[in-house]
Amino acid sequence: MLLSFCPTSKVCFSHLRSSSYQSPSYPPASDICSLSSSPATAIRFRTSYREKLAYLRNLGIVDSNPKSTNVPSHASLDRILTIIKFLKSKGFSDSDIPKLTTSCPKLLSDLEPADIGPVFSFLATDVAASTHESCGLILCCPDLLFSNVDYCLRPTLAFLTSIGLKRLNSPTNLNAHLLNTRVSKFETKRDFLRSIGFTYDESIKACTRLPAIFGYSIENNMAPKVEYLVEGMQRSIDEIKEFPQYFAFSLRRRIVPRHMHLMQRSVHISLKKMLLCGDDKFYAKWK
Repeated sequence: MLLSFCPTSKVCFSHLRSSSYQSPSYPPASDICSLSSSPATAIRFRTSYREKLAYLRNLGIVDSNPKSTNVPSHASLDRILTIIKFLKSKGFSDSDIPKLTTSCPKLLSDLEPADIGPVFSFLATDVAASTHESCGLILCCPDLLFSNVDYCLRPTLAFLTSIGLKRLNSPTNLNAHLLNTRVSKFETKRDFLRSIGFTYDESIKACTRLPAIFGYSIENNMAPKVEYLVEGMQRSIDEIKEFPQYFAFSLRRRIVPRHMHLMQRSVHISLKKMLLCGDDKFYAKWK
């Protein structure tokens, strides 16, 4: 993400245009923003403005064109470097920073380390995530950094663990987005399952077996598949109870074509056998 800045004053560098002028030699990025947590090798705020700017340009956060006038002020630049220093103290590398700022531009707006520090504490203490795992979860879902720990993250974790989900510290895309989902959205999916005939325990079991169900749209995914199961395939809801992974397959590309193929051959098999295997194996077996 390239930051956009409105300079507040003009600085004239015409005195630098003589033929004897040589471009300054910037120190390596490691001298400005070290990966080490040691205070002696952390960002040096006495480093010149031009060196700091060169570092941010190297990261791709600021326009790399040296002639660009769209550059941050001294205060903005120091604030950005403060956030970067904090992120690197938590385990992020130089290559991680552009990924975070591209996915979440507001990370370098008016944020302070104190604003996102509680999230790191939550991941380390409540989720029992290592430094590497915490960074991985945040890279999968940078918006985690902006979720309130007490009102959002901690209630969500309590709900997920209460239904039996484990290893939420594993840095997967699913875990990251589950942790950043509000409890009300989980309850909506659970209530939908109960509305189609699941008991409370059956709905919890289904969600535990297919956690990705929490990210599915009821209107565009779950409801149409239930309708096709009951009306199109003339099957019972009990089959979804046995195989909740049914919701994970495409209705148009997988469920309907395979059902039609089997129906034309007067073959009836379980949803699991119908959907799990690949196309080559399925169509070779049911010619």
